[in-house]
Amino acid sequence: MRTNAVDIEERRLAGIESVEQYPSFHERHRVFPAIFEDRAHQRIIDLSAGVGLVGERIKNGYPAEIICNDITPTCLMILHKLGLQTVSFDLDDEQTPYPFEDGTFDATISLATIEHLLHPDYFLRETGRILSSNGYLYISTPNYASILYLPRLVIKGETFHNPLSNNERTRYEFYGHVRYFTYKTLREFVSSFGFTLRAVYLPLPAESAHFKKMLARSRPKALAYRHLMAFMYRFLSPRWAPEPVLCFQKSSAGGGAGFRKVLL
Repeated sequence: MRTNAVDIEERRLAGIESVEQYPSFHERHRVFPAIFEDRAHQRIIDLSAGVGLVGERIKNGYPAEIICNDITPTCLMILHKLGLQTVSFDLDDEQTPYPFEDGTFDATISLATIEHLLHPDYFLRETGRILSSNGYLYISTPNYASILYLPRLVIKGETFHNPLSNNERTRYEFYGHVRYFTYKTLREFVSSFGFTLRAVYLPLPAESAHFKKMLARSRPKALAYRHLMAFMYRFLSPRWAPEPVLCFQKSSAGGGAGFRKVLL
């Protein structure tokens, strides 16, 4: 992880003291814990849990132990306020094993994190180590081959993230991201570490901060957008989705050709 990663994150969180003040609720957060389906997880770790958007939903709505990892002081402060159990260690420090015994968890969560890591291979090896036999990894990252990202690149010739933009999120992602994945490359990369793809979850526009802003501006346009995304998710490959959540199982079987596509 970049040496200034914590400083970048702290600047993004300036003035935020509670989860209610956090302005970037995404659909990837909303789908938890429904995404677990009938897998009956008992011990879960959220790696780079942020301000606890997912951790709080699991704590309040799912019968399992949840531990949240982060290294940013503001995130840890908010996680503690939520009453979440925390552990602070650097996911990207390849000199230091994660502070858990082999097979400690039956589920790990990693949302919008792998694109920030300098050593994603170490991250996946350690994630696999702390997972139990046949445990599950729920992982997401921006899919830069998505239909939603391509117009800016193809039509305008602009990069995905502009450091000179007036948009604070765009500047943050330019300075924070060190990897760029597509659905295909993420799927193949994770699979190469002994994981088998079991399901791809496609979160529909429903409760995210972005969708709520769309509703406030124009309800008909927002609902049209939701129907368009539902059509795309139902009939096209997940490769076109902006941020699918991939569910992998720790397994020596490899592949994953028989995975399910689930709209949530």
